[in-house]
Amino acid sequence: MMAAETIASVLAFWFGADIDASSDANTVAGRQSGLWWGKDAAVDQTIKTRFEASLLAARDNKLDDWAETPAGLLALILLLDQFPRNIYRDKATAFDFDELARQCCHLGLAQGYDQQLSPLQRVFFYLPLEHSEDIDDQEHCVQLFRALAKQMAKDDPASRETFDGYLKFADRHHAIIARFGRFPHRNAILGRASTAEEIAFLKEPHSSF
Repeated sequence: MMAAETIASVLAFWFGADIDASSDANTVAGRQSGLWWGKDAAVDQTIKTRFEASLLAARDNKLDDWAETPAGLLALILLLDQFPRNIYRDKATAFDFDELARQCCHLGLAQGYDQQLSPLQRVFFYLPLEHSEDIDDQEHCVQLFRALAKQMAKDDPASRETFDGYLKFADRHHAIIARFGRFPHRNAILGRASTAEEIAFLKEPHSSF
């Protein structure tokens, strides 16, 4: 039986065991990008094996004490927002935890927890809003990523392109929700009928994430 995961072990898996406040954002993003944005069956299985039990514990309110600190709340968000997309890839279950992740994000924002995290950690703190099909969440998300990109352009110009890229993706998500009120690329997985406009859109570049 594997040892129970902790806040520290979740964050170390996602960001790297050696990351700290002084870590170079571009270096970390480059090193971890395959894990964060890639599609790899072996990685999906690793995440399922290691973290599915913790994900279900979070769903069942057994890790609520994690929400008492910025790092702990970020770990909860990773469990609820990122890991289901690996564990249940191409299944409707991948989105079952999104509302809980969104609640965690809003809770942390209300307490200013995001401001106590590193810039890269803030990217993932905000992603539940980017994944939301609510236009208010999308608009808030774009505001947060715009502020983050502006801050990094001033504080760390070398990482400007990286954080401008995150803002660009937030803008793309927002544009889709503003146009359709939902993400059409989820329709098939969720058993939703697509409109003719959505079907045409899904043939375009950058229509899916």
